[in-house]
Amino acid sequence: MTTVTPHIAQRPRRADGRRNYDAILAAARKAFETDGSEASLENIAAQAGVAIGTLYRHFPARASLVEAATRDGLADLVAHAERLASSPDPLLALSEWMEQAVRHFSTFRGLVGILAQSMYDEGTPSHAMCSAMHHGGADLLRAAQAAGLVRADLTPDELFDILSGAAWVREQSLPDRDGSPRLLRLVLEGITTRDRKP
Repeated sequence: MTTVTPHIAQRPRRADGRRNYDAILAAARKAFETDGSEASLENIAAQAGVAIGTLYRHFPARASLVEAATRDGLADLVAHAERLASSPDPLLALSEWMEQAVRHFSTFRGLVGILAQSMYDEGTPSHAMCSAMHHGGADLLRAAQAAGLVRADLTPDELFDILSGAAWVREQSLPDRDGSPRLLRLVLEGITTRDRKP
């Protein structure tokens, strides 16, 4: 069986390459936030002031551009989970991390689906970072469960289903009405044990 190695875009060493890479990435982030994950790559290249061939030289597939555009946010989630691991209040740590995860998952339309696929598909450029993020969240969940604060039968995969659902709600919300914080509070009430509420 052949294993496909995903292309992980790296910032070039040459100054001109770095300028183009950074311009494409900035334009992509803006386009994804405005138009979602299916934003036109040709328009992204034009906004970055480069030819479409230059975009493809740095990012040979849409997935590698999405991975680069979301890499920092995922890395922040991993680092935040590590910082929260030593919290004296595991439930508060879990709920704080969940809120940050929902914000990142809904950065742009379609991202939640890309991250959900990347979590389990080793052939996607975002898989390694999504897997690390999944482990961080799972560790926080287990700590809250070990403290008797969250129901023991909730699995890490179910936790991420919850986060994906809340992110979808946030993604679909009107600009002045984000329903995801209330949804998360309701979910937390449902998964916490009876003697403790967040």
